[in-house]
Amino acid sequence: MDVAGFCSESKVLVVAGKGGVGKTTVAAAIARMAAGHGLSVLLIELEGRPALAAAFGARGLLDYEDATLFEAGTGRVNGRWITPDDALLEYLGDHGFQRVSRRLVSAGVIDVVATAIPGIRDVLVLGKVKQLERAGVADLIVLDAPATGHAVTFLTSANGLLDAARAGPIRTQAAEVLEMLNDPARCRVLLVTLPEEMPVSETIEAAYRLEDQAGVQLGPVVVNGLEPAVPELAVAAAVAADEARVELAPDQLSALDASRQFALHRLALQATQVERLARELPLPQLELPELVVQSIGPAELAVLADALAGGIERLGPEAP
Repeated sequence: MDVAGFCSESKVLVVAGKGGVGKTTVAAAIARMAAGHGLSVLLIELEGRPALAAAFGARGLLDYEDATLFEAGTGRVNGRWITPDDALLEYLGDHGFQRVSRRLVSAGVIDVVATAIPGIRDVLVLGKVKQLERAGVADLIVLDAPATGHAVTFLTSANGLLDAARAGPIRTQAAEVLEMLNDPARCRVLLVTLPEEMPVSETIEAAYRLEDQAGVQLGPVVVNGLEPAVPELAVAAAVAADEARVELAPDQLSALDASRQFALHRLALQATQVERLARELPLPQLELPELVVQSIGPAELAVLADALAGGIERLGPEAP
C-alpha cells in the first residue's frame, strides 16, 4: 500500500493505547512519516506533556496555537495542545460571548458545567478537532488520544450527550462530532500495543468496545517494542568472536548461554502474544522495533517513521 494513500484515507487519525506502550511516540512517528511523504500534518496533544515536542527536538510544551515541529520538502508537521478550557473559550468567542468568556473560564464555570453534563470536556475537545478537520487545516490530523481506559470514554462521550441533550448547541455539537467519528473517510482509530499479555488483552477489549460503542473504523494495530530476532544476533556475535579469536572461560560461556536462553524465552512469549492478537483481533499489524534509548529524539523518530512506512508498504490494498 502506498504510504501517502494510507495517510489520506481519513482526515483524522486517532492514536490510542494503554499507558506505557508508546502511543505518543507512535503518534509522532506517524506524523513524521506522513510529512516525509509530502503531506501537511497537524499533530494534536491533549495531556500537556513535553514528550511529543521533544521527539522532534523541540523544548517545552506545545501551545493552543500551531508550532512547526518538522519540515521536509512539501511536507510539514505542526503541533498544538488542545484543552477543554481553550476549546470553550474559542467556542464562546465564536458565539458572541468573547467579553465574558475568559471570566467564565477563570471562575471555574467549565468545572461546574462538566459536573452537570458528563462528557462535555471531551466533546469540547473533539468539537475543536472536528472544526479543524472541516476547515482543512492539514492533509492529516493526528490526535494523540488519552490512554485506552479514558480513550473509550473520550470517543463515546458524544453518544452520551446526544441522549442527555434534546436540543440546543450542545446536542448539535455532539451530533456533529459523532458524524465525524462514524465516517471512515473522516476518522479512523489506530490502537498501539506492546507484545505482552496485559497490553494485548486491553487492546483487544478496547477495539471491540470502540467498534460497538463509538462506531469508529479501526485501522491497523501498531505492535511497538518488538525485540530483534536472536539468531541473527547470535550468528553475528559468533562470527565476530571467531574473527577476534576470543577465548572465554567456562563461567563466561555459561553466562552467555543463560543470556541466550532468556532472550529466546522472551522472543517466544513475544511471538505468542503477536499471534494471539492476530487471532483474536483480525486487523493488519504494523510492527515497530524496540529502541533501547533513554528518550526518543529526532534520530529515533526517523527510524520509527521508516519502519512504519515499510510496514504500510507491505500491507495489501484491502487493509483498513
